[in-house]
Amino acid sequence: MDDPTTHRTASGRVLTDADIEALADEAERGYDLNALRRRRGRPLLGSAPAEVVPVRIDSELKAAIDARATADETTTSEVIREALRRYLDVA
Repeated sequence: MDDPTTHRTASGRVLTDADIEALADEAERGYDLNALRRRRGRPLLGSAPAEVVPVRIDSELKAAIDARATADETTTSEVIREALRRYLDVA
């Protein structure tokens, strides 16, 4: 069982008193909150969260989409999005 005064990082490394002092000094200097913010989830595809739009397609079209995605080294979704952008002439 660990000593109750032993502190560990998320990876399990034991923090020494010097580590804790350094972290406290850093905190006292203050943090740039904008630099600390992490975006969670998938990146935005546009100016707002994306919507899932279920679409039924025949097996030949699906095979063509998959083949194009493989050839372009991208995803099926990206092939479909690009095809729609070109068809609708939107960015």
